[in-house]
Amino acid sequence: MGFFDRLTEGMERSRNKFKEQMNVLLKRGPKLDDDFWDDLEEALILADVGGSAACQIVENLRDRATRLALPDAASVLALLKEQMSDFFVADEKGILAGEPAVVLFVGVNGSGKTTTCGKLAKQATEAGRKVLLGSADTFRAAAIEQLEVWAKRADVPICMRERGSDPASVCYDTIERAEREGSDLVLIDTAGRLHTSADLMRELQKVVSVVRKRSKLPVYTVLVIDSTTGQNGLSQAREFHKALTLDGIIMTKLDGTAKGGIALAVSHELNLPILKIGVGEGLDDLREFDAADFVSALVGGVGTDEEEEQ
Repeated sequence: MGFFDRLTEGMERSRNKFKEQMNVLLKRGPKLDDDFWDDLEEALILADVGGSAACQIVENLRDRATRLALPDAASVLALLKEQMSDFFVADEKGILAGEPAVVLFVGVNGSGKTTTCGKLAKQATEAGRKVLLGSADTFRAAAIEQLEVWAKRADVPICMRERGSDPASVCYDTIERAEREGSDLVLIDTAGRLHTSADLMRELQKVVSVVRKRSKLPVYTVLVIDSTTGQNGLSQAREFHKALTLDGIIMTKLDGTAKGGIALAVSHELNLPILKIGVGEGLDDLREFDAADFVSALVGGVGTDEEEEQ
């Protein structure tokens, strides 16, 4: 099964939720009146794409419907995929595209940071890159051991200290070692923390500051979000971005969630690219984000003659 098929299969719950809302619109009749546009905006919000994005998508569709003299609701919905795809921010920096870089992974507990670091290390190594992992999550039980397992699996070195060590010092050591060994990709796993804790966020600011000052390579801060958290994931992203000035987002656990639309809400509201998406536990289930493929998996064939994939 190809990745698009896995993505489509994994996002079945999100797609079904979305199509339920769209089918209500189609059943209410073809007329493009104010009620239709209001209901379309509400349907998008209920699909977790966010109030701001929903409002602008509807505004754009309404303008196009007028200019193109679209006859009915079905013709409007046929343009929905294109409009939604356009609302994702492109990764113009090429953060994980192959250039030398230091990448810090941040997020709340349980979002999948450590697993994401490990998978990216394995993928980058197989692509011929020289990778170094840094274990700056020095507080969570078994976090260091978990990343060490991934390091062995990916056959890459790992920089770590004993549990309870200062995470900023671990980052400093990691960068020094990367320079000595000529690593061109440094992936640093940080401790999960609640975005509502001012003290923990200040500690993370210190970690990011140390890395940015010490590294000679470009430094990127990437937030890992558990897609199943829905609108809470957007709240997390707002607070992390406010504190750290994020460079990108990785969405995990898209399989089995009915809240996949949150990816669009986060990307649009914070003007951040979605770098990778995860739709399972396997190594190949973390892939590059493609806006058109993602929207197709989320929307399915609503408003068109497409057969819904089973």
